Amino acid sequence: MAAAGAAVRRNWDRLSGIPGGRRLFSWLVGRMAPYSGSIGATVLELGPGRSRVELRDRRAVRNHLRSVHAVALLNLAELSSGLALTYAMPATSRGILTALSMEYVKKARGRLVASCDFDPPDASVHSEHKLFSTIRDERGDVVARATARWLVGPTPETVASPATAGART
Repeated sequence: MAAAGAAVRRNWDRLSGIPGGRRLFSWLVGRMAPYSGSIGATVLELGPGRSRVELRDRRAVRNHLRSVHAVALLNLAELSSGLALTYAMPATSRGILTALSMEYVKKARGRLVASCDFDPPDASVHSEHKLFSTIRDERGDVVARATARWLVGPTPETVASPATAGART
């Protein structure tokens, strides 16, 4: 995720301001994380500790009840929290999702936007953080709320073991 964080920051900062750049960035994210890319979401806004990600209602993400499938919503919420966290992570740190839960409030139909906002954690120490992603429909009604638990900390390469610490000086 450390290398991913640098790639996410670099590509978003470079592409988000140009015509078609957000769609291209979203496609690149889907290439980096194929399962997340399977829902075809578009990143609208991204920064350290914040994201807004859109999902268009279409047949590919629908269920038999003519609404957006529960797992597509969960995927959208995870993508929203993961991108906001990834953008905030320094190159010397990484994060991994350890738990993801969802509360479904109402049927999800139409254009949906997942948002995640939090204060970026101190990534120099191993710690777990709860991030919340809220999905709203076009009317602004909440259709789902997710809680994502992320384990954050320095990459193994940046943590010197006692045996190698003296050898590096």
